[in-house]
Amino acid sequence: MTCNVQLERRLLQFSTFSSFLFAVMGIGLGLWMGSLVIVFDGAYSFISLALTLVALVAAMYIRQPDGASWDKAKVESLVIAFKGVVITVMCCISFSTAVVAIFNGGREVDTGLALLFGVINILGCLATIWVMARKGKQANSALVEAEVKQWAMDTVISGAVMIGFVIATFMEYTDYSQYAVYADPVMVILASIYFVIVPLKMVYGAVNDLRRLSAQKRIACEQKAVGALIK
Repeated sequence: MTCNVQLERRLLQFSTFSSFLFAVMGIGLGLWMGSLVIVFDGAYSFISLALTLVALVAAMYIRQPDGASWDKAKVESLVIAFKGVVITVMCCISFSTAVVAIFNGGREVDTGLALLFGVINILGCLATIWVMARKGKQANSALVEAEVKQWAMDTVISGAVMIGFVIATFMEYTDYSQYAVYADPVMVILASIYFVIVPLKMVYGAVNDLRRLSAQKRIACEQKAVGALIK
């Protein structure tokens, strides 16, 4: 089944717009509240925005009628691998920042406002995934599938944020209220450890595709050379 180029482009543009909205909201609100995990969520959306723009440019090149099909297929795998590497680096930076915050005594956050952010974020992410996954089947695009994985990660991050702040809110009314300030950085650490697995799998799969394409190209070149000698 061939790729629906127009639908692929529209879905990537839709993902770009959604990433921009979540990035601005997450980073802005996170910095204002002093919440590492909300900044982490917004930063992930911002990186998703940049990576989606890369995917859009790659899609425009891949779907051009001229050029070798192997080279175009390699571009698609390279973009997916690049996305995985960038997300992995972001998770590592967030992890180290959260560890430093814990050693510095944690962070106090307005949990009520954070909960509201979590609900809005989850609903927005779920709506985006629903559109991308539903229409993505019709597009038959590996780039769109990679976008859906990114949004699934963002949704779980948002869910973890909301659950963490619910726990922190309850802790404030118990004998363990002094530990509520650690909820924010601990959530970042847990999210970073969990989410580094998905991009690593993306990189592994893309590298395997690149190896397979290189082998196919080498075999085709050898067959072409043999054919030329026979003639």
